[in-house]
Amino acid sequence: MRPAHQSPDPAETARRARFGTLPKRIRAEEMVEERAATVPDPAKNTYNADEWLVRYCL
Repeated sequence: MRPAHQSPDPAETARRARFGTLPKRIRAEEMVEERAATVPDPAKNTYNADEWLVRYCL
């Protein structure tokens, strides 16, 4: 440890300027990005069991 009357080292001054404070806190909601894995298919969920019964069973 250096004495208190000695001037700070330029490297130490630069280090304190860069790392002297903690970064801004990031919430968990900001760390996650939600995107659909695939493009929604408009034909999906169009099957109607009642329609099938009417067409083929009556």
